[in-house]
Amino acid sequence: MRFIDEAIISVSAGNGGPGAATFFRAPFIPKGGPDGGDGGRGGSIILKANSQVSTLSDLNNRRLIRAKNGSPGGGNRKSGRNAKDVVVDIPVGTVVYNAKTGDILADLVNPAQEVVVAKGGKGGHGNMKFVSARNRTPRKFEPGRPGEYIRIRMEMKSLADVGLVGRPNAGKSTLLSALTRANPRIADYPFSTLRPGLGVVPYGIYQRFVIADIPGLAEGAVEGKGLGHRFLRHIERTRLVVILIETLDPDYHNTLKKLVTDMSEFSDKLAGLPRIIVRSKADLDPPPDTDDENKTEVKFEHHISAVTGDGLPKLVDMIAEKLGLEKEGEY
Repeated sequence: MRFIDEAIISVSAGNGGPGAATFFRAPFIPKGGPDGGDGGRGGSIILKANSQVSTLSDLNNRRLIRAKNGSPGGGNRKSGRNAKDVVVDIPVGTVVYNAKTGDILADLVNPAQEVVVAKGGKGGHGNMKFVSARNRTPRKFEPGRPGEYIRIRMEMKSLADVGLVGRPNAGKSTLLSALTRANPRIADYPFSTLRPGLGVVPYGIYQRFVIADIPGLAEGAVEGKGLGHRFLRHIERTRLVVILIETLDPDYHNTLKKLVTDMSEFSDKLAGLPRIIVRSKADLDPPPDTDDENKTEVKFEHHISAVTGDGLPKLVDMIAEKLGLEKEGEY
């Protein structure tokens, strides 16, 4: 399935049904009086977070979602039937915006959490509601109120505790597969990761944390270069960023500086997230032309090799400590 993390659609709730203007008629009751019932309520459009949905691709192909109108009122004080609400399942972690104003309508971070984005119109009153001492036989009734219409933009943000950040081919996918049971796409060329990948890392018997592999950030990602700029938003929800700098990078101090700049320019929240700077692919020898002139500017907190497993247990402990997790027993 193609990964789509953003969608813009229009939603139109149903109109309320009109009230009825009728009078009771029965044998031997020539003047039964007004008995027009109220119209039914129009259907609303509800967005509901569903943990079984992982992409907005289905919604991206729909231009308009419309609910049905309420039924009109009837005689003998019968109210019209309410139209069914339309419930649209979206991924957990989706932020819903008013596409016109940019205002946030909802942030659905919990499964089964829902929001009414377009409310159905209320049904109109029938003539029985307008009976008064001065008007015993009203012929007045109300049309149903129109349902709400709005254009919304949905933006999916992955729910993870830790985000893996780095240039293409920094070893993020390999690390994710080594720490979790996730099976990300791994290849020896840049941009092999085309969508954020999630995996669960057990810590002791009872604790665990979710780690996200963010597609590689090419230089100038904020300006739209490469693929990773589309996924910077997924890091915003994380509590910790692990920055991977590969051993084969001859200019690693500039690489780190640009990665931090990209995140800072994207949002202040990203700039303020705690981070761990890790040297990846430690089983390989650095190239002979590595620029060590300013290496003191980079303080690697740890060295790992996701291929051999060297340094991974300690990295997990470092992450858990940053997240405030306490290990209880062995998994």
